[in-house]
Amino acid sequence: MKQRILETADRLFHLQGIRAVGVDTIAAEIGISKRTLYNHFPSKDQLVAAYLKGRFSTIPPSDRPPAEQILRAFERLERGFASKDVRGCPFVNAVTEVGATDPQVRKISKAFKESRRQWFSDQVTKLGVENPELLATQLAVLVDGAIAQNLVLRDRSVARAAQDVARLLLVNAGVKLPDV
Repeated sequence: MKQRILETADRLFHLQGIRAVGVDTIAAEIGISKRTLYNHFPSKDQLVAAYLKGRFSTIPPSDRPPAEQILRAFERLERGFASKDVRGCPFVNAVTEVGATDPQVRKISKAFKESRRQWFSDQVTKLGVENPELLATQLAVLVDGAIAQNLVLRDRSVARAAQDVARLLLVNAGVKLPDV
C-alpha cells in the first residue's frame, strides 16, 4: 500500500503540483481512506519528502571517458525532454511550491542538486582541469538552464544548445574532445 501511495503521489505531484494535490485527492485516486494514507505517511510533508527521495536518482557508473559521459548527460536530457509529461525539475518545483515552509524539501532538493554538481566535479577532475569545482558548477547550471528553457519553450533542442556550450567550456578548460 505504501508503494501505491508513493506512485500515485509521484504522478500527481509531478503533473499537477504539490500544492494543487491534497491527500484527499491521492487517497481517492487509490480508493483508500485518508486514515489509511496517514497510517503510512503521518503528514503531507512526510509524503512530499518521500516523493522527492523517490525521485533522487544517481547517474550510473560508466566505463566511457569522462568527457563523453559529460556530453552524454545532455543527450539524456534531450531524450527526457521528449516526454509529454515533462514539467521541469521536480526538486526546483518542490522548493518553489513549498520550500519556504518545509525545510526538509529544501534539504532534499539541495542534496540532489549537489549530487549532480558533484558528479560533474568527479568527471572533470578525472580530466585534470585546473578548476574542476568551477567547471562542475558551470555544467550543472547549463543543465538547470536547459530544463528551465525547455519548460517554457517546449523545445528539446535547448539540450543540444547546452551541450554545445558544455563542449566550449571543456575545450576552454584544455580538454581534448573526441571527434563526433
